Amino acid sequence: MHRRLLLGTALAMPALAAAGASRAWSKAKPTPEAVSLTDMLRPYLGSHGLPALAAGVVRGGAMLAVGAVGSRRTGSEIGVTVKDRFHIGSDTKAMTSLLAATFVEQDVLRWTSTVGEVLADMADGMNPELRNVTLTQLLSHTSGIPSDNDAFGDLLVRSLAQDGLILDELRAWLVREWRTQPLAAPPGTKFAYSNMGYTLAGAMLERVGRKSWEELIVERVFTPLRLRSAGFGPQSSLGRVDAPLGHRILTDGSLKPMLAGPAADNPPVIGPAGTVHLSILDFAAWAGWNAGEGRRPPRIVRPETLRKLHTKVIDVPAGPDAPPGTPSRGGYALGWGVVSVPWAEERLVTHAGSNTMNLAMAWLQPSRDFAMVMATNVGGAKADAALKALAEALYRRFG
Repeated sequence: MHRRLLLGTALAMPALAAAGASRAWSKAKPTPEAVSLTDMLRPYLGSHGLPALAAGVVRGGAMLAVGAVGSRRTGSEIGVTVKDRFHIGSDTKAMTSLLAATFVEQDVLRWTSTVGEVLADMADGMNPELRNVTLTQLLSHTSGIPSDNDAFGDLLVRSLAQDGLILDELRAWLVREWRTQPLAAPPGTKFAYSNMGYTLAGAMLERVGRKSWEELIVERVFTPLRLRSAGFGPQSSLGRVDAPLGHRILTDGSLKPMLAGPAADNPPVIGPAGTVHLSILDFAAWAGWNAGEGRRPPRIVRPETLRKLHTKVIDVPAGPDAPPGTPSRGGYALGWGVVSVPWAEERLVTHAGSNTMNLAMAWLQPSRDFAMVMATNVGGAKADAALKALAEALYRRFG
């Protein structure tokens, strides 16, 4: 996920995602047969100026290859491992879309549920066009809400000063403050990558789920998929270098390691748009489960629902100058992009994410039950080029 600034009684779980299904799930993990990617990854550190790099490849739910190289903190010798947590930015959006799908399958929400219906107490005074925006439009970036702009940035700054609000209350505050803003296009007509749109979708899920988005994601996504390393915000702990630190690129090109704190990630209020971190092992397990499209438990949603999440809704206008972590071509589904690349015979389902200090990518080929993921602890154009080149190299070797 890209920003213009670095700013400083619940519903029962669906039976199909219950603990029994979780116990039956054996997620991808390294085995003695898994190929080490160490030698393949290491050259990218020097050629692209990366502090650290990790990647994993999964087919049929089994880990084919995995590796992690480099340092948690530039200039140090604190090596990374495959168990280290990396920040995945807007790859979080696919998790938010899956969470929404669980409520749709419970008949608590519809894909056509509108902002005004779900947040009825805020409808008075809301822009009438925004009131009629649907859940599908929010998750496909076709709501008409503009891409991140100054009004959004100003609200994020103000969110940090709100006293005594827990996160679901803070998201409700954000929606109330935003609700009079004009749309940039009629809903359903144009693509505009909007972190506000996903934050609004998260507020809708909190309303029907009666818990914070974070609690719901843990309950309905992390727990059944056994993503035990997954969490929110900066990937390292306060005062510790216990994960790869994100790095900010300074004007002279040098890297500044960002210890955990307010400046190490986006404000937590926009969690549904991109604040998740997890290990490359768990990232690969997440991507591999998606690539299976219902072939393996846990059955969090029906296979046809997973396929819907991966099916293009709208074309993405070509944007060669799109910031790393944001879609620049192809199509957009629900939390996932759909792209054609020269090195694959068919379209791939993919997404990238960056808080400008980290970068991660996931690539799926559901027809072959194949997935690959990669992450680094710096953002920017060089990191973007590195991960795209690595994706091609991994696909040519394993795909």
